[in-house]
Amino acid sequence: MSGSGTADTAGSSPTGDAAAPGPPPVHTAGVLPSDTSQDVRARAAGPGRQVAVLPVGSFEQHGPYLPLATDTLVACAIAREIAAAHPVHLLPPVTISCSHEHAAWPGTVSISSVTLHAVVRDIAESLRRSGVEALVLVNGHGGNYVLGNVVQESVGSGARMALFPAPEDWDEARDRAGVRTSLLSDMHAGEIETSILLHCHPELVRPGYESTDFIADDRRHLLTLGMSAYTESGVIGRPSLASADKGKQLLAALTDSFGAYFSLVASDEADGGAPDPAESAPGHAS
Repeated sequence: MSGSGTADTAGSSPTGDAAAPGPPPVHTAGVLPSDTSQDVRARAAGPGRQVAVLPVGSFEQHGPYLPLATDTLVACAIAREIAAAHPVHLLPPVTISCSHEHAAWPGTVSISSVTLHAVVRDIAESLRRSGVEALVLVNGHGGNYVLGNVVQESVGSGARMALFPAPEDWDEARDRAGVRTSLLSDMHAGEIETSILLHCHPELVRPGYESTDFIADDRRHLLTLGMSAYTESGVIGRPSLASADKGKQLLAALTDSFGAYFSLVASDEADGGAPDPAESAPGHAS
């Protein structure tokens, strides 16, 4: 294996296809929202702008022990908690996105950044036609860089968009949940993602994740060489430290952080002015 990763002392890195086959695939319920048109109509009768929440995940390798749909499941878990705490329109997830850096592993599927940009813009435009002028993108995959551009381009357009969670939100959530791995080291299929799945979908986490820790903090050529230059297993992080309780606390902390985003995008105040820092908290999973 080339690259600058070094094996973590807590475990070794198995080869990408060396894991035990495990159980047959599980088809997970609860990923799609169950609103009716009447639910949406009732929510729209509330004050302020209507706000939609769009989970954006991916379909890419997450080592031998987590499913290809991990990022989508994480984004949906965050979005469901948000929808339980705030009057938002929860949308079904975008399940395939920009995962080109994972192409060396079987099962990974990608679309271009241009396509993802167009899909999100089309969704935002469709929402506006139905009276929903604010859209929050809940991103579960760190490689979806283009989502930041979509939100950036919305400034001054009369619509409101936001990208959640920001690195600051993940940092606050890590602290509250007692996550020990830094965001730099917990890059892929590590402590955070495994904890959230252990909490929300433990049936999808296959035995053996506890021995697949691997650290590769210097990844400066990742976009040129892809993930395979830095990890054989597909894991970069410490999944051995994961727990269902940490997953629960991570989601609770992120839900609290979302309150500032909701207040900002739901406000009827005119666009263009800078928000009062006292009224907005600072806005990484891959």
